[in-house]
Amino acid sequence: MTTSWRLSAAATLLLAGALTQAGAVELKVSRDALERTLKQQLFNGPDGRYYLKGNAQSACYVYAENPKLKFVEDRIVVQLKTHARLGQRVGGACIGIALSLPAEVSLAPDGEGETVGFRDARVDKVSDHTELNFVLTPFLSHQVPSGMKVNASDLLRKALEGSTASSGYKVTLDRLKIHSVLIQEDTLVVDVDGDISVK
Repeated sequence: MTTSWRLSAAATLLLAGALTQAGAVELKVSRDALERTLKQQLFNGPDGRYYLKGNAQSACYVYAENPKLKFVEDRIVVQLKTHARLGQRVGGACIGIALSLPAEVSLAPDGEGETVGFRDARVDKVSDHTELNFVLTPFLSHQVPSGMKVNASDLLRKALEGSTASSGYKVTLDRLKIHSVLIQEDTLVVDVDGDISVK
C-alpha cells in the first residue's frame, strides 16, 4: 500500500516536473480509443446507427453502422457499413431499392489548441450506385471529420482526477497546447506542452 502510494506520488511529481522543465510531452491515443470516440460522438443513435437521411421510423432512409478504424501510413481509415432504402414513400412503405454496402473514408489527423481534429477527408471506397453516392459522399467527406474531435486537455484532466486519491496530491492541468499530431504504428502521438499544478 505504501509502496504503491510512493510510486503514484513519484509518477505524478515526475510528470509535473517533466512538463515544468521540458515544456513538452507526448500524449499517445490508441486506435481503440479513437474508435470509441467516433462511436460515442456519431454512432450513438438507435442500435449504434448514424442516420444520414431519415430516422429509425422512416420508410425511406440511409444509415451507417459498425465503424472500424485503422491507421494506414499517415492517415486514419474509417470503414463502415451503409444501409439504404431509396425510393418514394407510399403509405407506410418505401417503394424503391434496398442496398447494403461497405464504404471507406480516410482522414488526416490535425491539432489545434487543445483539440485533436481531422482534415483532408477523402472517400476511398464507396458504392457504384449514383443515388447512394449522392447521400454518402457529403457524410463521409464532411460529417465524419467535423463530428469526430478529441479534446486532449479533457483526456489529461480525467486521467489526473484520480491522482488525489492515489497520491494525496491534487494535480491539475492549467494549460495545454498541441504542437503536432502524427501516427506511429497503432497509436496517434500528440506532441503537447502545458502547465500542471501540484498542491
